[in-house]
Amino acid sequence: MTSTFYNETKLGEVNYRLSATTDSGDSLVLDLLGSLDSGEVIADGRLRMPVEGAATVGRLLSRVLGAHTRLRTRPSRHANANQPWTESLDTELRTAWLTPSEDSAPKLIKSLADSMQRSATAIRARLARVGCDPDVPGRELSPTAAILLGASSGTGQGKT
Repeated sequence: MTSTFYNETKLGEVNYRLSATTDSGDSLVLDLLGSLDSGEVIADGRLRMPVEGAATVGRLLSRVLGAHTRLRTRPSRHANANQPWTESLDTELRTAWLTPSEDSAPKLIKSLADSMQRSATAIRARLARVGCDPDVPGRELSPTAAILLGASSGTGQGKT
């Protein structure tokens, strides 16, 4: 006996239709169609699987597609994220941190993060690497702290 289940939804300008059909009780066939109001097809596909695996494959697809969607819709808001630090950038960061400022550490870190197009976490971590105390604007790390954090205090030449 053949049975079919249909479901439709609209996301933005795309109408999606999914049908699940069992044929002779052994397998399940999923057909997906995505089209615009104009009728233009922008998504289509077919998947055949054993009926017993359908629920498990459905959860798998949900996790994979959900993760992919989150990655695609949340690009890094920091243009220089994951870009290598250069000696010039290290010097710029160190100079900005050691220049007298009335700003608190979190406020100055946020300002530097915005101007350098990196996350506040990346700035805070890099400050220690270039020998600056990330908790106190204008202060270098002590020699002991610099050794513990892998920086060369006072030189501006931290490890990369």
